[in-house]
Amino acid sequence: MSKLGFRFLDGKIYARNIQRWARAARMAATTDLSLLRRQRSRARLLKMHLDRLIHTADERLALPKVGSTSFPKPHNADWSWRPELWRGSLPTPGLSSVQTKSMLGDEVTLFHDCKFSELTLRQLRNLREEDLAPYGLRLDVFKFDGSFLSLVVDLPDAGVKGLKRSHLVRMDAIVEMEKPLEIFARLNIRHGPNTEQIVRELPLSEENIRVEFDLAYSNMNEKRVERAWIDLIFEGPQMNQVILRDLTFSRRPRAHL
Repeated sequence: MSKLGFRFLDGKIYARNIQRWARAARMAATTDLSLLRRQRSRARLLKMHLDRLIHTADERLALPKVGSTSFPKPHNADWSWRPELWRGSLPTPGLSSVQTKSMLGDEVTLFHDCKFSELTLRQLRNLREEDLAPYGLRLDVFKFDGSFLSLVVDLPDAGVKGLKRSHLVRMDAIVEMEKPLEIFARLNIRHGPNTEQIVRELPLSEENIRVEFDLAYSNMNEKRVERAWIDLIFEGPQMNQVILRDLTFSRRPRAHL
């Protein structure tokens, strides 16, 4: 039988099954109980497979695509990166009563000095058409009795290798908040026994939330760079919810004057 014939037959069987289950649903109020019991068992088994199919299909077909590394970057960038938390599903999607130094994934760590933690971290699926990152991060803060709260993102070796004082390091973010607060980004570069730090405040009132770190104004020893990380520092975070829909990094050589 031709492929067209198979498609036609498959469509006929599907339509017949839909009609049969629709009729069973309409008559359920008066169906003999022994028959209704068999129909219920079959419907539950069918529903289990259908729910699994729908869940997987929603995950795969939803925008944006899981694993996406696509985002706007400078045309002359020699490195760009979206952390794993914003790229794909984590084995542990969330934490509650988060203790300091707790990690979500392999690259993101939460630091605070609260005596009693009323903090939660959760990875969430981005489904908005305008989102480029497949996943986002939600931080819920209830009562906050500490003096600092920061989210640390470790930069990979590829972002550190070949790092020079002639580089501009850029961070782009999409941030949502329940109520206004200040967020600072601090770039930390460990070179030998020293750590260079550059702090920028995120322009949360602007449409494009972007900060750049110009390493020309640092005292970084290019030959001794070991690792780098970003601190996202939240000022006055109590009774607030912050969603980081996306977080990306890139670097490029600054133009020669």
